[in-house]
Amino acid sequence: MYKNALKSLTWIILISGLFGLIAPDQLNAQQNEKGFISLFNGKDLNQWTGNKTDYLVENGNIAIRPKNGGHGNLYTKNEYSDFIFRFEFKLTPGANNGLGIHAPLEGDAAYVGKEIQILDNTAKKYKNLKPYQYHGSVYGIIPAKREFLKPVGEWNSEEVYIKGNHIKVTLNGTVIVDGNFKEASKNGTMDHKDHPGLKRHKGHIGFLGHGSELDFRNIRIKDLSK
Repeated sequence: MYKNALKSLTWIILISGLFGLIAPDQLNAQQNEKGFISLFNGKDLNQWTGNKTDYLVENGNIAIRPKNGGHGNLYTKNEYSDFIFRFEFKLTPGANNGLGIHAPLEGDAAYVGKEIQILDNTAKKYKNLKPYQYHGSVYGIIPAKREFLKPVGEWNSEEVYIKGNHIKVTLNGTVIVDGNFKEASKNGTMDHKDHPGLKRHKGHIGFLGHGSELDFRNIRIKDLSK
């Protein structure tokens, strides 16, 4: 019975697409999200662990409010190795955060794991940063292309693809990082520091607070290791 119902639904979707009842871009969007699961329901942080004082649910988003007095990062309860992670974020002026991957729950995720920068590139105080410190860069390892963030206060969409040592970061539809952890560090890291996290291929995904206010929403993941 379930299989028959599923077949009927599939035919309805296909016929609707053919006769214009569902726009082609909607069909593409549905297919593009196949296999993804949501990591945030807009109501609670039950799928997350760590700092739930500075990180809270506000207006259906995950909001970072560092003045609340909490410390630490917010991590997924589950660990992931190969995956596609999609999310949206809204920066405030001068905002600084990070996306930790392959990270343990303790230690500086930029080194014991890997950190993808989340940063307001336009802030004057960041004008003299190293190339590997700007938004989308793998901190200390791989620099990202710039100029693809939306104006501060608008929502950005980002996708992080991880497969083995390969990483690809897509910001608002533009690929800003397409590299290999191993190749990028074979002659040493760009920041000339030790990054033991480069040898880790599984861990938590986390938002890494650096004292700035910003918001996240529409967080989902596709596990490529299964």
